Amino acid sequence: MVRLTERAAEHVLALMREDPEALALRVAVQGGGCSGLQYALGFDGEPQPGDEVADQHGVKVVVDRFSLPYLSGAEVDFVDGLMGAGFTVNNPNAVASCGCGSSFKAEGDDVAAPAGGCSTCSA
Repeated sequence: MVRLTERAAEHVLALMREDPEALALRVAVQGGGCSGLQYALGFDGEPQPGDEVADQHGVKVVVDRFSLPYLSGAEVDFVDGLMGAGFTVNNPNAVASCGCGSSFKAEGDDVAAPAGGCSTCSA
């Protein structure tokens, strides 16, 4: 399961207060980005059948069945530095990642990466 840091949870809860329909943070992976897979963070209502659900620091975190193996042991944090502020994913399953960290390749994954880099970092 994905681990949410306290700092990330504080920011998630602040954003959720602005959207009364946001009941959970969905963490997922989807095909795309220059490394083959990219992270997707978003708000959701109720979990779907087959979702893994955990309550962390007051946030209901939801991961779908497809994404779970790619995100097992990953940590979602919130960073605020010279390059800006935002959520970041530290994923032990990533064997290669995009220069900006928005996409990754997992061990044994055959997802083909598009040529030309991603639109975020042009790596």
